[in-house]
Amino acid sequence: MAKVLSVRDLARHYDVSRGFLKPKATVKALNGITFELEEGKTLAIVGESGSGKSTLARQLTLIEEPSAGKVFLGGVEVNHKDKAQIKSLRSKVQMVFQNPYGSLNPRRKIGDQLSEPLVINTKLSAAERKQKVDEMMKIVGLRPEHYYRYPHMFSGGQRQRIAIARAMILNPEIVIADEPTSALDVSIQAQVLNLFMDLQDKLKTAYVFISHNLAVVEHVADDVLVMYLGKAVELSEKSKLYEKPLHPYTQALLSATPSIRPEEKRFKTIKIKGELPSPINPPPGCSFHKRCPHAVERCSKEEPLLREVDGRQVACHLAEQFV
Repeated sequence: MAKVLSVRDLARHYDVSRGFLKPKATVKALNGITFELEEGKTLAIVGESGSGKSTLARQLTLIEEPSAGKVFLGGVEVNHKDKAQIKSLRSKVQMVFQNPYGSLNPRRKIGDQLSEPLVINTKLSAAERKQKVDEMMKIVGLRPEHYYRYPHMFSGGQRQRIAIARAMILNPEIVIADEPTSALDVSIQAQVLNLFMDLQDKLKTAYVFISHNLAVVEHVADDVLVMYLGKAVELSEKSKLYEKPLHPYTQALLSATPSIRPEEKRFKTIKIKGELPSPINPPPGCSFHKRCPHAVERCSKEEPLLREVDGRQVACHLAEQFV
């Protein structure tokens, strides 16, 4: 299959103030992320809050310029392009935000909001735009009369369907979904996830699916990238990762996944001590070593790099002992 997205050593650093008369500090929100995504596939990005997942989403949707590294959309490098080039590339990658209550304009009718991407990015007539919006609304399970209604007249699940329709209206090659089900009732989450998968089957869209819910990820992903403090610690096919995670952080995340039947839980519970370190002053060596139950002296001195172990990429000095 064709590669629609390639990321090479992507980094995003921010200068932040530490207080009056103190020098600014640098936060390395992303620090050397590399992966590829094929047409019609789903890459899940997982990790706790502060790991850099949403920062990565902003780089992929061209909202921000990276501090270092390169992003390729369909083989075209997107870094350092002018405004006209960025505009043409943005139609290839769209985003579904976490909160359907905040991502829609409460003062505009749904039909107008779904038409807006077509107004900006195409030369379709008003009648053609209306037809295309009607078609997309039908695909995501909305009725024709919903075109003239305002966001407050819809449930949370319906609003997320509207947000998905807006992202898909330009038929993008890639959709970035940033925690798209976390603000929804559990009973609605499955419907939205199934909609994502149905649209992928029909349109061959590639997804970057950002989530902290490992149960959801297992349902939708083809590959999984585990992030910790701005770095990738494990990149694997979903089946291998869920069968035998090799990084202690991945093991801890999977052990924390709730199960309806506790007696059938696949992973022994691992308790991580302490809090996520400050990205302003990360620990030396492996950034996870102070919380890792398997850490040795080498972990506190030498930073592990991603390397191939058992058919996946792992950043851990001790990965072989978990195979």
